[in-house]
Amino acid sequence: MKIVRTAFIAGLAAAWVVGALVAQETRITVRVVANDAKIIGTGVGGARVIIRNAATGEVLAAGVQEGGTGDTRAIMVEPRARGASIFKRERAAHFTAAIQIDTPTVVEVVGEGPLGYEFATQRAVKSVLLVPGQHITGDGIVLNLHGFIVELLEPTVATRGDVRVRTRIRMLCGCPFTPGGLWDADRLTVTARVYAGGELVREAPLRYAGEPNIFEGTIWLADLPNGARLVVLAWDTERVNFGRSQAKPLR
Repeated sequence: MKIVRTAFIAGLAAAWVVGALVAQETRITVRVVANDAKIIGTGVGGARVIIRNAATGEVLAAGVQEGGTGDTRAIMVEPRARGASIFKRERAAHFTAAIQIDTPTVVEVVGEGPLGYEFATQRAVKSVLLVPGQHITGDGIVLNLHGFIVELLEPTVATRGDVRVRTRIRMLCGCPFTPGGLWDADRLTVTARVYAGGELVREAPLRYAGEPNIFEGTIWLADLPNGARLVVLAWDTERVNFGRSQAKPLR
C-alpha cells in the first residue's frame, strides 16, 4: 500500500511540473505603412507602435518605428507572390519588440503616424493571437494607415481679399505627387473651402502648380465675418485617402 501511495504522489508531482507555465520570449515585428504607398519612416517622423494585452489593457511593448520607406519597386510595381516579403528590405522602417508571455495571448497592435505631422496623424489597430515562443518576423504585422499629409503653405492666417491659397500634399510616407507619376497628381481632387457660422459658404478648386506636391488657386474672402475658417481638403476616394489642413480663422 505504501508503495502504491508513493507512486501516486510522485505521479501528481510529475503532472504539476508538466503543467507549470513558463514565460517565453516572443519577438514581434510591426510595420506601419501608408495606404497605396510605402512604409512610414524617419523622414516624416516615423510611427508610434503600442502592443497591449487585449484582455487587461496592459502595455507589453511600445516604441517608434524608424528607418527608410522601403523598396519602391517591390512595394509599388512588382506583382506580389503569395508568401513573398514585400517590406523587409535593408534599412526599411519597422518596430520589433520582445515580450514575455506564458500562455497564448490576444494582443492589440496599435500604429499611429506620421509623428512629424500631428495634424495628419492617423491610427490603425489590429488584434492577433500570440503563441509563446512563436516569433513573428519578415514583413511582420502590417498596419495600413489611410490619408494624406496636407500642409497649408499660404495663407497660414486667413486674410481678406482675393487670397492666394498654396498647399503641399504628400502621401503619409512622404511620397511625392506629380502628374502621371507613380503617385499621380491628376487623381487628386483638391479644394479650398470657407466655413462661417457652421456652414460651407464658399469653395474654389486648387490645381497642380508645376512642381512636385504643390497645388494652388485663389478664393475671395473680403466679405466674410470674423471667425470664418479656410480649410484645404484633398481626396482620392477610389483609393480611400483623404487629408485636410486649415488656416487660423479670419479676424
